[in-house]
Amino acid sequence: MNNSGVTVGLDIGTTSIKVVITQMAGNQFNVIGAGNAPSRGLRRGVIVDIDATANAIREAINQAQEKANIQINEVVAGIPANQIKIIDVDGLVSIANQNKRITYQDVQNVATQALSRGLPADQDVIELVAEEFIVDGFDGIKDPHEMIGVRLEMHGIAYVGPEKVLDNTRMAIQKAGLTLREFVLAPLAMGSVILNDGQQDFGTVLIDLGGGQTSTSIIHDRKLKFTFVDIEGGDNVTRDISTVLGTSYINAEKIKRDYGYADPKQTISAHEFPVEVIGEDVTKQFDEQYLSEIIAARLEQMYTRSFEQLKQIGALNLPGGFVLTGGNAALPKMVDFAKRVLGDNVRLFVPDQIGLRHPSYSRALSYAIFASRETMTQQVIKQTIMQRRELGQQDVVLANDFGEDVAQQSLETFQYDGEIVNEPEQSFFNKIRQKISNLFNEE
Repeated sequence: MNNSGVTVGLDIGTTSIKVVITQMAGNQFNVIGAGNAPSRGLRRGVIVDIDATANAIREAINQAQEKANIQINEVVAGIPANQIKIIDVDGLVSIANQNKRITYQDVQNVATQALSRGLPADQDVIELVAEEFIVDGFDGIKDPHEMIGVRLEMHGIAYVGPEKVLDNTRMAIQKAGLTLREFVLAPLAMGSVILNDGQQDFGTVLIDLGGGQTSTSIIHDRKLKFTFVDIEGGDNVTRDISTVLGTSYINAEKIKRDYGYADPKQTISAHEFPVEVIGEDVTKQFDEQYLSEIIAARLEQMYTRSFEQLKQIGALNLPGGFVLTGGNAALPKMVDFAKRVLGDNVRLFVPDQIGLRHPSYSRALSYAIFASRETMTQQVIKQTIMQRRELGQQDVVLANDFGEDVAQQSLETFQYDGEIVNEPEQSFFNKIRQKISNLFNEE
C-alpha cells in the first residue's frame, strides 16, 4: 500500500500499547490499521525498563503494519500530562532576507529565540503553541509566511515536561527500530481531536480514564489551561477486585471485563458468576452488585479527587461539561456513576472508526489526527523543537523572570466564573467505602 499521507499514532500506556495508522485522502482521515499489545516496562505511565517497553512497542507495531499492509518506520508519540508545566514565551527577530518577505526560516528563528530562555534546566519542551505572530506591530496574525516586514514577534505557550521522561520514551522508540517524528502532549492532542468547536471554545473538562492513571484536563479558548494527574486508574480497580475476591490478577481483569459495572445502582444482585479463589478447590459465587460496589469504591476516590481539584479553580460548571474517555471508561454505566459526583453534564467519547470502537484507542487516534492536521507553520515549529533536542541544546539559562513559580502559576490560576455544582453524593459513597473496608475486617 502507498505510504503517502500516512501518520502513525503511538500510545505507550501503563497497561497496553496502542498503535493507530491513519491515511489522509483529501480532507478525509481513514484508519487503515491498528495494533494492541500488553505493556511491559512501565509503571504509572513512566518507562522503567526501556528494553521491555521497546519489545512491547514492536509487538503492537507489527500487528498494525500487518493489518495495514505497509511498513511503519516513523511514529508520533504521545506524552502524558505528568508533571507538566505551562509557560508563556515570547520571541523577536529581524527579517534577514533583502526583500523582507517572511520565510519559514524566520518562523524557525523566532521559535528558537522564544525557547532560548525561561525553561527549567531539568525540563524539555513537548509542545510550543504560537498564540499569535506580530509583524511590525500588527498583531493577531496566525501565519506570517510570505508577509512583508522587518520585525517578527511571536507570543506562545510552551508545554514542558521532565527531560528524563522524554529521553526514555525516545530511547524505547529507537530501540523498537522506529524513528520519532514528534512528541505530542496527550490532553492537548485529545482535546483538539475529540472535542467539537464549541466544547474547545467555551470550556470542557476532559477526563482520560487510563489503566495506570487518570488525567483531568481543561480545554478552554482552544488551549490546554489546566491538568491534574491522579496516579490511580483501571489497574487499581483490577487489583481491588483481585484482593477482595481472593483471585489472581488475570482472573480479576477478566471478571471486570465480563461482569463489571461502574454503577452499583444499575446492577441486579441475583446475577451471579463463578470465581476461582486462590487456595480453594471449588469456585465461589459472587453477584454483580457486590462486584460493582468494589469497583465503585475506587472510582469514587478518583472522581472525588478530580472534583476537589476542579472545585478549587471554579471549573465544575464549564459549558462543555465533562467528557470521559480512556480504557477504564469502557465499564458499563460509567457515565451514570460519574454523574453522581460530577453532575449531569457528562458524556462518553468512543472513536467511531471501524476496529477502534473502544475508548482505549482515543489517545493513539488523537495523536495521529493531531499531527496530520498541523499546518506548515506548526510543522516548522515542531521541527524546531525536535532539532533543539537532537543538538542537545538542553542547557538553557533559567531567567529570573521565568522561574518555577511563574510556570506553576500559569498552570493553576485558571478561573471560570460559573456556579459551583453540588457536592458529591457523600452518603452513597461512604456506604460503599465502609462495606469494602468491612471485608478486610471479617474473620
